Parts: sequence; C-alpha cells; structure tokens
Amino acid sequence: MARCAGLGSIIWRLELVTANQLQTNDLMHLGGCGILGVGVWLSVTQGNFATLSSSLPSLSAANLLIAVGTITMVIGCLGCIGAVKESRPLLLTFFILLLLIFFLEILFIMLFFIYQDEIDHYAQRDLKNGLQLFGTEGNVGLTNAWMIVQTDFRCCGVTNHTDWFEVYNASRVPDSCCLEYSDNCGLDNPGTWWTAPCYERVKDWLNENLVALWIFALCTALTQILGLVFSMTMFCQSVKVETFYA
Repeated sequence: MARCAGLGSIIWRLELVTANQLQTNDLMHLGGCGILGVGVWLSVTQGNFATLSSSLPSLSAANLLIAVGTITMVIGCLGCIGAVKESRPLLLTFFILLLLIFFLEILFIMLFFIYQDEIDHYAQRDLKNGLQLFGTEGNVGLTNAWMIVQTDFRCCGVTNHTDWFEVYNASRVPDSCCLEYSDNCGLDNPGTWWTAPCYERVKDWLNENLVALWIFALCTALTQILGLVFSMTMFCQSVKVETFYA
C-alpha cells in the first residue's frame, strides 16, 4: 500500500513538472518563432540594408535574428519532445545545450563590461574603415545602412562629420547628412549638415532604452533558468520512476 502511495506521489510530481516544462518550452518555441519571423521579414523587406561593419559583412540585424530565432526554436522544440516522450536522453541534451547557452551569455556580458573601452575603440575604427566602401560597387547594403542611420539619428560620420572628408578627399559629406535633404546638398556649406557623431547618437539611444533591454534580458534569463530547473527535475523524477519499477 505504501509502495503504491509512493509511486503515485512520484507520478503526480512527474506530471506536474512535465506540464511546467511544456509551458516553459512553449514560451521558448514561440519566442524563437517570433524572432525568426522578424528576421525573415527584415531580410525580405530590407534586403539591401546590410551591416555597417566592413570586417563582418554578414553581421546584419536580419541575419542575427534569424540565427537566434532558429537556435531558440530548435532547442525549445527539443525540450517539448523530451517532455512529451519523457525521454531522458532528449531532456539531458536540452539541459546541456541550454546550460551552455546560459553560460556563454554570462561570459559575453562579463567580457563586454571588462573590455568595453577596447570594444568601443575597435568598433569606431571598424566603422571608419567601412566608410571607405560607401557608394562603391558591390556595397549597396552598407551604403543604404549609412544613409538610413544618418537620416534617422540626425548624425553624420562615426565620430565627426569630417570623417567623410577622408572618404571623398574633399570637404563634402553624403546627402543623408543634410539638415534638409536635396540632391548634392552634401557639397553645400557645413552649416547645413548634421554635425552630431552617429556612434554617440546610437549609444545614447541604447542608454535611453536601457531599462527595456534589461527587462528583456531578465525575462530571457528567467525563462532559461526555469527550463533548466524543470528539465533536470523531470529527468530525476523519471529516473525515480524507473528505479521504483526495477
């Protein structure tokens, strides 16, 4: 009788953990689908909007979202199948992959704050090198990216509007730097150009939205922690059930 009661308790806990695991995996799967969808939409509608980086031409917002969304969706799907099938190999694989991603995220954040000055310096240098490719053949994406950034953020150049002087070998800037856009307005008086540096403008925008970014990061971390806890708990409960029947 006591043995049956113990088995019933174990099975009840297993079913409860399975339900929680499925809900957590559903969140991951839906989130991955959403991120992947946005990435595909950006890739289709903004196909010419590439990256500002000259050394990492494939590092565009669309490609990043597609990669992150695909990985999240696959891992979430793996966890769902493992929970439904109560498969210990799949649950353990899900746990290891999610734990690895969680540690890599923590490592990335730590390295970012430790080497923030070096990253700033490298990013500015790389962006300035990218200016040399502006308007050249085969770099339509980079050209469009700079035009959109300078128009939307009302800025010019990486650290100063004079960054463009080295590109053109003259005192001129792209027309997207103009206070009022018109053809060849970049040849006019500097008083008609935006003078704010784009690098600082983008950093200021990120700082203004820092709370939203941290909330998103915390929600992501919480979902991952819940996934780790539920998957390992379910794994242990399934071991107990097998041991009970042994």
